Amino acid sequence: MTIVFRYLIRQIMVSMLAVSGILLLVFMSGRFIKYLGQAAEGDIAAGVLFSIMAYRFPGFLELILPLGLFIGILLAYGRMYLESEMTVLFACGVSDRQLVTKTLAGSLVVMVVVGAMSLVVSPWGMKQVERIFNEQSQATEFEMLAPGRFQDLTSGQRVTYTESLSDDKRQLQGVFIAEYAKNEEGVTLITAESGSQLVDEKTGSRFLVLEEGGRFQVKPGQLEYSETRFDAYGLKIRGGEGEDDELEEGVSTLDLWHSDDPEDRALLHWRISLPLIVPIVTLLAVRLSRVNPRQGRFFHLLPAMLVYITYLGLLIVARDLLADGKVPEWIGMLWVHALFLALALWLQFGPPWLRRRRLEKEGAAHA
Repeated sequence: MTIVFRYLIRQIMVSMLAVSGILLLVFMSGRFIKYLGQAAEGDIAAGVLFSIMAYRFPGFLELILPLGLFIGILLAYGRMYLESEMTVLFACGVSDRQLVTKTLAGSLVVMVVVGAMSLVVSPWGMKQVERIFNEQSQATEFEMLAPGRFQDLTSGQRVTYTESLSDDKRQLQGVFIAEYAKNEEGVTLITAESGSQLVDEKTGSRFLVLEEGGRFQVKPGQLEYSETRFDAYGLKIRGGEGEDDELEEGVSTLDLWHSDDPEDRALLHWRISLPLIVPIVTLLAVRLSRVNPRQGRFFHLLPAMLVYITYLGLLIVARDLLADGKVPEWIGMLWVHALFLALALWLQFGPPWLRRRRLEKEGAAHA
């Protein structure tokens, strides 16, 4: 029997890893494209993109693994029902109860991983993402420059372009700057052959020293303009004006535990709920994976996914109700888990007369 159950767990895990890998690729690609757009706009530096995605990886994993396990069981056991492998196992003495017990035992590993991600690793990762975003929001214009691109930088009123930029971001070649007046009644255009960064040792202020260029002041709709040629021209570099923003997901679980804020308590219940999903969806999946060979391999996936979506949707509703103080904290989100646990147990075992009738139908279908 040990060999049989190892085979079952291996089938589940292979399917789960394949499904989770595809889902991770889809969700992380979407998020990466969003961050790539922010980097193209100059909001964040391109060099931190992969660091952000790495720190966000546990947050994706904690949501995708329960779904991957659910679909993995549906696919693995569904195939075994269609190919009559389950019929052979039941004929050899494997009971429904043994099948459920061994599948739950295999899901405990996934439950532990999801719990570790949800309670510890994911909040730590989001804290690092928060730190990176705050550093980027306070970066100077020089630190956000990218060669060959017009950038509306953190100062808000200045567009900068440079043909090339040294690795240490201190030397520029082919500089163009358009700076709008505060009253937006005029614009100043500056061009220069080269530029370099200068730091005042006394005040710590940074300046961009431009060489061999010109400064043009114009007003939209008017032909007149003023032109000034220079050998060297200093322009103060303003740092980012971003404030330190704290991401809710970056708050540690211990801080949530000691917090009295309803939103923090709701987030704590959400983090605890994620690992609790795993055994319940395992019970649901074992029952919903039973397929009549005449119905096709994927016939059971649609109703199963509707059950999972309803489960997750009710958890989100319960979290909002808890955050708004409409549900007592001692109830929290447990009522949703209790509801679907009862559904899973009823589907799996049910009343004796219903279970006997179901077994008769399955026996006739596989005959």
